[in-house]
This record gives sequence, structure tokens and C-alpha cells, in this order.
Amino acid sequence: MAMPVRVTVKPQLLNWARSRSSLSVADLRPRFPKLEEWESGALQPTLKQLEDFANATHTPIGMLFLSEPPSEPVPIPDFRTMANRAISRPSPNLLDTVYLCQQRQEWFRDFEKSSGAQPLSFVGSLSAADDVVQAANQMRQALDFSVESRRQYASWTEALRALREHAEDLGVLVMVSGVVGSNTHRALDPSEFRGFALADELAPVIFINGADTKAAQIFTLAHELAHVWLGQTALSNSTIDSTVGNAVERWCNRVAAEFLVPVLAIRGEYRPGGDLVEELERLARRFRVSTLVILRRIKDAGGALPAAYGDLYDAELRRVIALRPAGSGGDFYNTQPVRVSKKFARAVITSTLEGQTLYNEAFRLLGFKKQSTFQELAQSLGVL
Repeated sequence: MAMPVRVTVKPQLLNWARSRSSLSVADLRPRFPKLEEWESGALQPTLKQLEDFANATHTPIGMLFLSEPPSEPVPIPDFRTMANRAISRPSPNLLDTVYLCQQRQEWFRDFEKSSGAQPLSFVGSLSAADDVVQAANQMRQALDFSVESRRQYASWTEALRALREHAEDLGVLVMVSGVVGSNTHRALDPSEFRGFALADELAPVIFINGADTKAAQIFTLAHELAHVWLGQTALSNSTIDSTVGNAVERWCNRVAAEFLVPVLAIRGEYRPGGDLVEELERLARRFRVSTLVILRRIKDAGGALPAAYGDLYDAELRRVIALRPAGSGGDFYNTQPVRVSKKFARAVITSTLEGQTLYNEAFRLLGFKKQSTFQELAQSLGVL
């Protein structure tokens, strides 16, 4: 029997790929029992083994033949911080998500150009020197998200869905997913990033990490919308409770908070002295936002709280997470348009049916491989 042909790959490249994917030797040993020998240089893998290793670590196989590990910075401005320091190494899941959204944005920009679309006037209409209250008012009016208009929604989760749809009606592609593409085995980590904005006058994109809590997502969406109004591309991990980051991130945080809950309104509504949880839930129903947003805005407004704010926030965060129902994944034809943006999905399907986009390209952009899935999705979106 012929001996297997082994390929020459530098051990440091294998170690880099494993570390890059946040996997340990123990994680990979069941699939690659000789991994420690590969990483020590005592043994080389076969080509098939190397291909499997590349797939397992989500590494383009060509990178494993480089002379040294490459530098892989995030391809967009990175405003994330942890303990007030920049985050150095992005995961493959984050990188692949950004690349995929950039590809979708590029396709949609060309689609809009060919359709004769005009630049969106609100993109870049604000600057970080603008007054926070006025900036939030401008966004709230454009997005039809006044406190009074939210009364029509039964809950703040419905208000979140409506805000997403209003943003799409204005021309912003809003993509919400907790996985890379459609790969449910590649879950995104909210502690790594919560969202990003890809600013563009014709095809602005906002991506929200759907693995995050719904309570966090509404603030992330408002924060990334502020970046679009600035005309600024950015990767963020800010929360309603964030106080660090650069000046632009702090401005976007303040605008997002004011956009969701105007400080003058919360001052007039807050009733101190009673049960805090009941008061938070009452105000969350009033403003159609999460209780975490309400708690932060009470602090911002100078409202009296029964204990230290940090302790209260941590306790409320734990309570919100405990109340969250286990996710079932949902129906594909309901979840996939949200993952890729309903506006984007309708545009790709329409272009494909008109013969302007190849079916294979449409399948790649929309995240599936079957003609029958395309037909079903088209019907569910009312395109057919």
C-alpha cells in the first residue's frame, strides 16, 4: 500500500490557525489525534488532513502555506474596547461576517445605481459636534419612532421589529443574525462584538449580533443608526451602560440613549420610592424599550435609585437573561430575511427573476443552495 503523501506546512501556521479559531488542542484532538505532533514539527499532515483542519478552524487553506502567520486586522474602523483597551485579534467568525456583509453591500450598491437611486440625504447629515438632543430628535423624526407613536406596539420587542423595518424603509439594510451566514454551527459571540455599521450613501448596512439579548439589540440598533447618520463605518461592542471608548462612540451612545428615551420625558415619568422592578417594567411598557435602557436613563436623568447603580444594573441584567425563553431557531422563511435584510432579499430575488443576477450568485448572497428554497422565500416575501 502506498504511503500517504504529506504536505509541508510550518508548525507555527497550524498553531496560529488553531489559536485564531479559539480552539484548544483538546477541542481538536478527537478529529486530529496527531495534532500535537503536527504543531511540534515531528509529523506533517496529509493534504486531506490539512483541508479538514482548515475547515475545522475556519481558515482559508492557502494561508496555511504562508511563510509566517499573517496579520488580519478587522477591515473596518474598530471602536471596540475591553477594560478600556482595544481588542487586538478578531475571530474568524467576526471577519467572515464583516466580509459577507461587505459583499452584500457591494451588490446592493450596484443594484441601486442601476436602478437610478439617489444618495440618501440622512447619511452623513450629522457630526459628533452636534447637540445630542437635537441629533436624537432628527433621527427619531426620520424613523417615525417618537414616544407617542410607539403606543401602537404591544411590547418593546414589537417596537424593535418596527424600528428595524422603518430603517429599511428609509434605505438602511438591517441584518440581524447570531451565526455566520446561515451556518448554525458557527455562533457569533456577543462579548466579541454587538454590531457594526457600513456607511454608504446608496447602501448603508447595519449588522446586529442576533446572539445578543433582545434587550441589548434595540440599543445596538440605535447606536449603529447614529453611526449611519454620521456617515461613519464602525465596529462596536458598546452597551447602554458603556462609558468608555473614543469620543465618537460616546457620542453615539448618548444619542442612542436619548433617541430611545428622551431625558426630559423620563424625568417626568419616573416615580421613585416604590418597587424598582415594577417601576422599570412600567416605564419599559411606556417607552417600548428594555428595562436596562430605562434603568440607565433614570441614572442619566439624575433620578434617585434605591442602591448603587452598578449593582442594580448587574442584577437587572441577570433577571432579564433569566426571563429570556430558549430559542427554537424559528421558521427558516421567517428568520432568513431578517438575517440578510428583507430589503436586500427582495432586491436579490427581483434581480434574479429579471435575469440580471445569476441564480448561483443569488444563492450565495442569500445563504442557501436550492432552487426550491429560492422559490419558497420569494413567495414568503411576496415577490412571486
